[in-house]
Amino acid sequence: MVKKLCGDFITGFQFLTRIYVSKHADWSPEAFGRSVKFFPLVGGIIGILLAGLAYGVQQYKFEVFPMHLLAASLIIIEIVITGGLHCDGFMDTIDGVFSGRSRERMLEIMKDSRIGAFGAIGFSLLILLKYSLILDIPIGKLPAALFVMPVIGRMASVVAITKFPYARANGLGKTFFQYSDKTTIYIAGIFTLALLIPLGNTALIAGIVAISWAALVARYISNKLGGMTGDVYGAIIEVTEVAVLMAFVF
Repeated sequence: MVKKLCGDFITGFQFLTRIYVSKHADWSPEAFGRSVKFFPLVGGIIGILLAGLAYGVQQYKFEVFPMHLLAASLIIIEIVITGGLHCDGFMDTIDGVFSGRSRERMLEIMKDSRIGAFGAIGFSLLILLKYSLILDIPIGKLPAALFVMPVIGRMASVVAITKFPYARANGLGKTFFQYSDKTTIYIAGIFTLALLIPLGNTALIAGIVAISWAALVARYISNKLGGMTGDVYGAIIEVTEVAVLMAFVF
């Protein structure tokens, strides 16, 4: 049982990041579905890496380390850790949802590997917003914000996977939807609370605000597309991370 749970965690970890752990990861559809409940824990590991960098700069080199360079470095490092997976999903989603076409055509546009004007503009604005928010967060709160950000981002994807229908007949994202069981969101929620409670009320409030925002975005996109897709799951992570940073600013 423990071995199976560890295997499911590794499957989720190696899908959501580019950090190599084991060549024996289970890539079956069932393993993908079972791994969903561990997504917030994967976010926690990403958060530790980002928060550790900010904390190190804060403690040792803040006076000589430019804040603008730190903000840019944090964004780049997160993209490197995830392999840009969620960024790609965000751009594809923006291209499709804001194309003004029919539902079927939106889904076709999202499958196209090429990035359109809407996707490029949307991603540029997303990075600009993240960069600005990181600069605006008080340096003392920045490590906590950077830890909470990927945790809540992945929890938001769990909500999208388990609470909304899937729009396509097939696809990698459907394995997450199809093979997640009824307990997935509750287990993921327990993991999320366990990670956030030690950080106090600010982290919990930021989490609630960001998850609420993610649910609204997921509902809007689901109404447009008739459900979720793998690209939308990535987009949900990105917009939720921005919402977390914004909550820490305000």
